[in-house]
Amino acid sequence: MLDRLKALRDRPWTVALLLAVIAEALFLIHLDQPSVIMFDEIHYLPAAQALLDLSGPRNVEHPMLGKELIAAGMALLGDNPFGWRIASTIAGTATVLGVFAFLWLLTGSMRASLVGGLLTLLNQTVYVQARTGMLDVFLGCFLVWALVMGLWSMKGSGKRVWWRWLAMGVLLGMTTAVKWAGVPYIVLAGLAFLVIRIRDARRARKPVLSALSGKDQPHWPGLPAIPALLAMGGVSVVTYFLTFLPAFFYTTDPLTSLSGLFAQQIHMWQMQTQILPHHTYQSSWWSWPLMLRPIWYFYEWDRGAQRGVLLIGNPLIMWGGLVAVLACYWAWFKDKAIKPLAIALLWTASLAIYVVIPKSIGFYYYYHPSSIFLCMALPLAFLHFDKGKNRGWEEWFVALSLLMFGYFYPILSGAALANSQGFVHWMWIGSWR
Repeated sequence: MLDRLKALRDRPWTVALLLAVIAEALFLIHLDQPSVIMFDEIHYLPAAQALLDLSGPRNVEHPMLGKELIAAGMALLGDNPFGWRIASTIAGTATVLGVFAFLWLLTGSMRASLVGGLLTLLNQTVYVQARTGMLDVFLGCFLVWALVMGLWSMKGSGKRVWWRWLAMGVLLGMTTAVKWAGVPYIVLAGLAFLVIRIRDARRARKPVLSALSGKDQPHWPGLPAIPALLAMGGVSVVTYFLTFLPAFFYTTDPLTSLSGLFAQQIHMWQMQTQILPHHTYQSSWWSWPLMLRPIWYFYEWDRGAQRGVLLIGNPLIMWGGLVAVLACYWAWFKDKAIKPLAIALLWTASLAIYVVIPKSIGFYYYYHPSSIFLCMALPLAFLHFDKGKNRGWEEWFVALSLLMFGYFYPILSGAALANSQGFVHWMWIGSWR
């Protein structure tokens, strides 16, 4: 059906605008539910207020950019639920658009791009994070747009390759400036660049060292490998450290030198790697794809009603997405399809990061980037195995995902529940309680 709509196929900017309006409107509806601080907002909202007041360091275990963005929302709309969460809604909308843009650049298919954007909107983790004053929604947003810029730079020419490539470096630096979980993606971007260049050299039957040259390259033409990697890394590092500028103007314990800035990074490392006590909602990385331990961000009496906000993925997308990842791997083994393989590897790497990160405990919200990549894998799998026959499988999948989202909506949005046991209806698995 979507590919029969000529007007949509030929107007990606119009479709993107409509998608943005729908996403932002959905995120804004009853944004003040709950009307009080929930879950880890208790860490980031005081830190954001401290940034507005320049009173002194708060929540120093994480970099500053995410808290600066929350602070910007509070400066705009005040110290209230809308101010706490407005920046998150914008980042959530940008994430939806980023998936749309990435799939459009990757496939040129309006069907796949729109399906990916809609699944991102409906995958539930993006919805909840986009309505919460926490950091992960910003990490996911900047990461997705870094991927967009990296892919766009592959297709450029002349100076456009360089500025798109450097824009990716800026966005990767911003990802890291939200959470250190962004660091591995800088490494992965560099490795992907080298692997693609080496593959191009082998396909052209050129010496492997020709991959280092910027001349006669099918991808990133005019971009010599070593200067490009150094520039990308350098821009990322500079972007990261620039976000610490407000810390030099604190009235209490300000940074006074570059050595103090570097010392703070050591302190952050110590806090990130410390052994933490058991937490009710902690979970292991292997359990996140299975969605065994979602998190109640809120479950209290608020504004005359029992309300709850559960961070839980859309089961159809989260579990169906795992099938899509396997299908993408199969597309490579069967047909040597490189695009599905790239998305499957991206999802796998995003999860594998937490196998090696030295964190003593984990939480389901760490899976946020991976949940977004599932929304890329699904349309890629549909597109590859549909073979251009437009059977409409993905449209039915989106429709069913919408129904599932509607089913869970009351405990995603903080809507009024019947009573204190009103949540039981949605508890399919005992560990969800």
